[in-house]
Amino acid sequence: MHHITPVAGTIMIITILVSLLALYKRNDLLGMFLFYPYRIKRRNSWYEFITHGFVHGGLGHLFFNMLTIFFFGFLLESTIGPVWFLLLYFFCMIVASVPDYVRNKDNDNYRSLGASGAISGILFSAIVFYPHMDLMMIFLPIPIPAPIFGLLYLAYSWFGERYADDNIGHTAHLWGALTGLVVTILVWPGAFQDFLDWIFN
Repeated sequence: MHHITPVAGTIMIITILVSLLALYKRNDLLGMFLFYPYRIKRRNSWYEFITHGFVHGGLGHLFFNMLTIFFFGFLLESTIGPVWFLLLYFFCMIVASVPDYVRNKDNDNYRSLGASGAISGILFSAIVFYPHMDLMMIFLPIPIPAPIFGLLYLAYSWFGERYADDNIGHTAHLWGALTGLVVTILVWPGAFQDFLDWIFN
């Protein structure tokens, strides 16, 4: 059982509550909170860079994001501390949304939601700190060493961003993961050196 940490635990609880309210209450909470670049540009509703991470498109979407926080968020926060975890989480969320904003700020049909950008950043930061972990993909349920999982995840997100015609936020996944990786390398170079030593030894 993972030790529940204050920031990751609070984010998890608030996200679950807000997502459920948005999904099942008869109000426009979902519409107000989602990421809508066309509206952001015209109404300066920049808060959407944050609020979209607290609403999800369905129970499955919510479940898998919260499952990632459970397995990696608590572990990472206990390693880097609550302040750094908070900063990393929301920084990844914001940066992961920038490419979609630039690409869709004049597209009235584009909307997105979910914490996947932040979740991807947390996951990749955890991979740097704990490269010895084994992870699994839903469609490939066998243990995969964390660094190999990371490479497969980046390749899948890159391919999905360019060629997939689905409702998955591949761009947010890709940029969130890269942001988490780069920030971890810059802020905790010792952890990255340990990661490299583990890889090559």
